[in-house]
Amino acid sequence: MKIPKRIQPLIEEGLIDEVISRLMSGKEADVYVVRCDSEIRCAKVYKEAAKRGFKQAVLYTEGRKSRNSRRSRAMDKGSKFGREQQEQTWHNSEVDALRKLAAADVRVPEPYTCVDGVLIMELVTDQEGLVAPRLSEVSMTAEEAIQGHAAVMRFVVQMLCAGLVHGDLSEFNILVDEHGPVIIDLPQAVDAAANNNAEAMLERDVNKISSYYGQFAPELLQTGYAKEIWKLYEEGDLRPDSELTGLFAENTQAADVDDMLRIIESAIEEEKDRQERKVEAENQP
Repeated sequence: MKIPKRIQPLIEEGLIDEVISRLMSGKEADVYVVRCDSEIRCAKVYKEAAKRGFKQAVLYTEGRKSRNSRRSRAMDKGSKFGREQQEQTWHNSEVDALRKLAAADVRVPEPYTCVDGVLIMELVTDQEGLVAPRLSEVSMTAEEAIQGHAAVMRFVVQMLCAGLVHGDLSEFNILVDEHGPVIIDLPQAVDAAANNNAEAMLERDVNKISSYYGQFAPELLQTGYAKEIWKLYEEGDLRPDSELTGLFAENTQAADVDDMLRIIESAIEEEKDRQERKVEAENQP
């Protein structure tokens, strides 16, 4: 097949020996199956910012810090150099996230290198050695759906314990191999502690996954994992092995204003009586 323009320099440098096929085209990148020596891997070619379909990227990059002060200033100013550095940071953030999550025991593809907007990483395959399907392409029994959902919820917890929220998790960026779900597509992963949108993104991620698996196991549609997970995180009680119930009772009872006023008035009257008794006691001979 015709060699993509962005991959040609990697072939010339000997990082890639052959482009075998085009695997997929997404809103942020095109992915190709490639051969590197004797290994079959995949090459993710990021699209330029103007051509990406990823909306409101600024929401995802909030809280990301650059170690280089010059680079950080240029990115803030939006200069040509700054835009180039912002693109490089976007690409490298996926490599950083993949490595951090692998260390946290989240099942993700192994990244090998990222050069000029091309990420070379592990090709996830099924039991027959074929490219693993996306979760959206997999049919399952209710029992399999419950098991798969539990595995993804565990990954969400492990990710959050590692300080990250996927931010765009759905049945389209989870692969399924013979051992279960594998999380992919992480350039937009957000810093849970530094991004003000982290809670909303985690809730969206979890609810999307629950809705998908809920097609096969309807009881999952009634669960409240997102709020349960975030509450544990906020309170400092979330651990990679935290046991989840899927139950979360929100306090939806409206405040009784009249009752509150009565309580306040009663407290005022009690304080007034206490002060009067104190004065009376002080005036006694």
